Amino acid sequence: MKGVLNRTRNDYTIIIGCGRLGASIANTLSDQEKNVLIIDSNKDSFRKLNPSFGGLILTGDATDLGVLKEAQIEKATLIIAVTNNDNTNIMLSQLASEVYKKQHIIVRLYDPERKDVFNGSSIDVICPFIMSLNEVTEIIDMGTVEEVIV
Repeated sequence: MKGVLNRTRNDYTIIIGCGRLGASIANTLSDQEKNVLIIDSNKDSFRKLNPSFGGLILTGDATDLGVLKEAQIEKATLIIAVTNNDNTNIMLSQLASEVYKKQHIIVRLYDPERKDVFNGSSIDVICPFIMSLNEVTEIIDMGTVEEVIV
């Protein structure tokens, strides 16, 4: 792990996946002086983080329990799984919930049909497809579609 955590705060977020979304979330939390650790299996992914990023980075496969232990998942107050693989995100969120008993988990899924995996669970699911569909439908319903098309 590289970086330093602010030990005076109780919040500790682990973000898994340092793509555009993961890096943006990590940068935002860091700018808010929150404790954040971001994990990615590709060390080059961390280049997406701002030069001022004040959180921790960890290179490794988050599906490896040793990596999660090194990330101190037991201390985390929020887990965010935003890798580019739905199966990985599903597995990580279920691992965080079932094995580590984490209460606050956010997972991104590209395939809306996989959202059903989380029915009845407390895991928050973000699905870009559904969000985009809802936005487009709302624009059409408001009668402003001409503004979007032109």
